[in-house]
Amino acid sequence: MMNILLYIGVIVIVGYLIGSLHGSLIAQKLSGINVKENGIKNSGASNATIVLGWKYGLLVAIFDIGKGFLAVFILSLLISSWQTLLAYHNSLLFLMSFMVVIGHNYPVWMKFNGGKGTAAVIGVLLALDWKMGLIGLFTLVVVSLITDYLLIGVLFLYVTFCGYSIWFSHDIWSIIIAFFLFILAIWKHQENISRLKAGTEPRVSHVLKFKDKRTKSLKS
Repeated sequence: MMNILLYIGVIVIVGYLIGSLHGSLIAQKLSGINVKENGIKNSGASNATIVLGWKYGLLVAIFDIGKGFLAVFILSLLISSWQTLLAYHNSLLFLMSFMVVIGHNYPVWMKFNGGKGTAAVIGVLLALDWKMGLIGLFTLVVVSLITDYLLIGVLFLYVTFCGYSIWFSHDIWSIIIAFFLFILAIWKHQENISRLKAGTEPRVSHVLKFKDKRTKSLKS
């Protein structure tokens, strides 16, 4: 019992610290612009795209997806080699997923004000089940393009994540974690939801056509 509590403690700390690493910090160093002080003022890939353009947005997305994927994937390999942890396999992987997203959303070195978790969730879902991860990513992209709003695509991504926890994890803690993250995502996107209702939420088509004039003006 003490051993499993120790492992849980390590996963909580390591997962949080990994999640706290942000691709937006790399974008800031390369561009000289702090995305948290511009656009919709968060450190996620969508805001990096709005402020700096799609290339920087892609860079931030790849980094944030990658950290989620590596954290869960490496833990999965470790659990496979530790017989005592196999019985807790799904619960521990979802716990790591949860902590990565929490770290991403509330990083200590950003005064607990980070991103909104979308890229991190894509990464952990790819590590949990790459097929479901691709389905979730595909759903996010297609729904976003059809509706012209990233927000709606993000919510469908979380529906995929919750569906995976119900039909494939067969673990009550995994289901609780998935739905809690869904609720957290809705709460983190309150401003987006309000802008969507008001008709002022940035459209995907506008962001994709965004030129680098904004970046140049911010540098000057």
